[in-house]
Amino acid sequence: MGRFLLRRLLFAALLVAAASSSALILTRLAPGDVTADLGAGARPDELQRLRARFDLDRGIAGQWALWVGRAVRFDFGESYLYNQPVRGLVARAAINTAILALSALVVATLCGIGLGVVTGWPGSGRWVEFLRVLSVLAVSVPPLVTSLLLVMVAARTGWFPVGGMTSTSAAALAWGPWLADMSWHLVVPALALALPIAATFERLQAQALSEVAGEPYLVAASARGVPAGDVRWRHAWPASWRPLCGVFGIAVGSLLSGSFVVEHVTAWPGLGRLMYEALRARDIYLVAGCAASGALFLALGSLIGDLMLVSADPRVTENQG
Repeated sequence: MGRFLLRRLLFAALLVAAASSSALILTRLAPGDVTADLGAGARPDELQRLRARFDLDRGIAGQWALWVGRAVRFDFGESYLYNQPVRGLVARAAINTAILALSALVVATLCGIGLGVVTGWPGSGRWVEFLRVLSVLAVSVPPLVTSLLLVMVAARTGWFPVGGMTSTSAAALAWGPWLADMSWHLVVPALALALPIAATFERLQAQALSEVAGEPYLVAASARGVPAGDVRWRHAWPASWRPLCGVFGIAVGSLLSGSFVVEHVTAWPGLGRLMYEALRARDIYLVAGCAASGALFLALGSLIGDLMLVSADPRVTENQG
């Protein structure tokens, strides 16, 4: 188990390093840099100072080596766009993205697994086909379309806010009302992210449960008079966990990639929106910081999925040991 965890942690560190380094190098290779905003009328000495401030006067290898040396001390440089340290900007955005992603993941897990247990059990009724069709539709529709549809519904009905994380007057509220206001703003983006993941969980859970439903020990339990609900939830459901645990890390990655689009549509101040603004401004250190934070989310999700898989089937560590 210890060697297994060590390998996964090493993979996480390599993923973060590769993603952030690739983002920095690709942004540097792209045409133009932050000096393009100064226009053709900028003085040469002013351009030189700006390029030196963000290490653009160095070669790509030299700038990357300098950035890595600072990054290991958690100094990710300064943002040109915001004129602030990248570490603080990324930390605030990462917290907002974590709130959105965790909320969507909880909704997707509860709804997807609950519906999957219902639809995957034999003899659940004809209405199960209707739920399966809805799941296929939810999986097929990308988060961009889902978020646009939900924003349109929120704008037409007025049931939920159409954008932002809080109201303009929320800063003056106490902790309780502020949390309620943020939760109200969270509904639309969280649902836009959760729907396709919930549909994926439902399909996987239903398939896994249908495969174990005919196991002899479950048939014997039913023959002994064990209530059908106990057979389904206490015996069959735990035996069907492994396929879901195996894709949990992938689901976290899908949440992260989907949040980039959803955050931009719903004006949620997270990593996706910050990355978009950094790319537009060619803010090279902010782009690298956002990429590192996103890769960290993906690595943590993969690690949690691996730990869940090990808890469901300890033989995984033996096979990979």
